[in-house]
Amino acid sequence: MSIFTSSASLPVSPTKPPPISAVKPTFPLVQSSTEACREEDSEKRDVVNAPELSSNEGVVEQAWEIVNESFLDPSGKRWSPQSWLQKKEDLAGTSIKTGTKAHDIIRRMLASLGDPYTRFLPPPEFSKMARYDMTGIGINLREVPDDNGGAKLKVLGLILDGPAHAAGVQQGDELLSVNGVDVRGKSAFEASSLIQGPSETLVNIMVVKHGNCGPLESFEVERQLVARTPVFYRLEQVEDAATSVGYVRLKEFNALARKDIVTAIQRLQNMGASYFILDLRDNRGGLVQAGIEIAKLFMNQGETVIYTAGRETQYQNNIVADSAPLFTSPVIVLVNKNTASASEIVASALHDNCRAVLVGEKTFGKGLIQSVFELQDGSGVVVTIGKYITPNHLDINGNGIEPDFKKFPGWNEVAQRLTQCHRLQGG
Repeated sequence: MSIFTSSASLPVSPTKPPPISAVKPTFPLVQSSTEACREEDSEKRDVVNAPELSSNEGVVEQAWEIVNESFLDPSGKRWSPQSWLQKKEDLAGTSIKTGTKAHDIIRRMLASLGDPYTRFLPPPEFSKMARYDMTGIGINLREVPDDNGGAKLKVLGLILDGPAHAAGVQQGDELLSVNGVDVRGKSAFEASSLIQGPSETLVNIMVVKHGNCGPLESFEVERQLVARTPVFYRLEQVEDAATSVGYVRLKEFNALARKDIVTAIQRLQNMGASYFILDLRDNRGGLVQAGIEIAKLFMNQGETVIYTAGRETQYQNNIVADSAPLFTSPVIVLVNKNTASASEIVASALHDNCRAVLVGEKTFGKGLIQSVFELQDGSGVVVTIGKYITPNHLDINGNGIEPDFKKFPGWNEVAQRLTQCHRLQGG
């Protein structure tokens, strides 16, 4: 699963070379301090003057750096900066002659962390993750703190020869605008949503090369989406045949999930649905950001979707709904033992905010956040970077969520349970 955040999107490989055009931009930029620029220039000179790493050694060091900067130890016992640095020192001077050996070293390093979700992806497996690309141009965004106490969007990774990479976008570039819309201050998900569009259409993005100290450039890039719809829906007549229920099944949280859920709900409303069933059984997750945004569709503005906690400050956050709900009808969420991760975010958010009752089995209990990072040879690593806590402050990881009902209730029982929930919360 991709990262909450930011990292939630994965790059995607195009099916054909995208058309590219670069123009001189006129977008206003808040410049960073001269001191910061001098520091960045110094870092670049250090890189230029340093001995060039072989490709295989570089891949191993890149994987080590990703874990060093981002990994959250779920157990709190296996990882420390000192022990991880020791692994790097143990490899110093080692000649890594083949890609296979480099990959084996990375696998062993990651296995030593004791986290089953932090793992290595060989190139063929990494390419299959393209269905999680939120943008369609193969760009992975991450929110990083700026000098003003806010956040800016940096390019965390790109797929080799993907649309954005072929256009000239580079890791470390800062995203400023999408089709003329200023994205400074927006989340990675919001920016990714602006970039997203139909496959084989163009999007204009503006970046600052290499962060604040570089030149501005604007690119037109052709989108190449590969995700398939994860949504199935139908209208059902229940009880006295006078009640119309919209049934929506969500198989996974990929790049199309939110858009297709909205379409399904709107069509079911037009068909006369007065109640809704959201089926998350056997949905093991996907994009955490997609789960968060789908939960917001059901919730009132200001209500908490989820709390997140991570090793770094930027991952400690209270995420709230920022607009009115798409509808206010009662909801049943179907869950089972395979309902996990992003599915548990949606289920707990709707349950804890008195928007839905849960029906079925106790959920899986995966409350960790992973991000997928590409390595320079086309392989990748999945790294645990945080965990999430429900609005009622339940740590899902290893615990799961208990349903309200084991068997399907009547809609009058659903209404009573939701009314009771509001009463207990003082609503």
